Amino acid sequence: MNLGRQCPTQHPVIVTVTVTVTELEPTFMDYFEFERLDVYQVSLDFVAAADEITDRLPRGRAYLKDQTRRAANSIPANIAEGVGEFAPKEKVRFYRMARRSAVECASHLLVCKRLKLFEGPQLTPALELLRRVVAMLTALVKRTGARAT
Repeated sequence: MNLGRQCPTQHPVIVTVTVTVTELEPTFMDYFEFERLDVYQVSLDFVAAADEITDRLPRGRAYLKDQTRRAANSIPANIAEGVGEFAPKEKVRFYRMARRSAVECASHLLVCKRLKLFEGPQLTPALELLRRVVAMLTALVKRTGARAT
């Protein structure tokens, strides 16, 4: 047995492999599973709306800007984590966290309204997105929770 030394008469062999990739139909690997959920897409719409709203907050309101943005980003993140779980009980836990974050965002926007930082009509589209997210997450929690028992 010859370890570490090559026999002078042996030549390296070069093998060329050609792989042809054809355009395939989209498969489940072309997107993350959570991207297919309407609630995820609507929550992303809200994140964009929250970002625009908080950009218009006056100086001295950085705490509202930070809290609103963190809570807004938490909604789609928790939805994604819930979809990534296998156990229905764990899925429900993340969907409920996403729902709580959506309600928290609504509270932050209503605080902005009460402080007269925005007029009601300026916040209406964002609040409507949150109502949709909360309703969809409530249904998702109930449907997924029913499978957990």
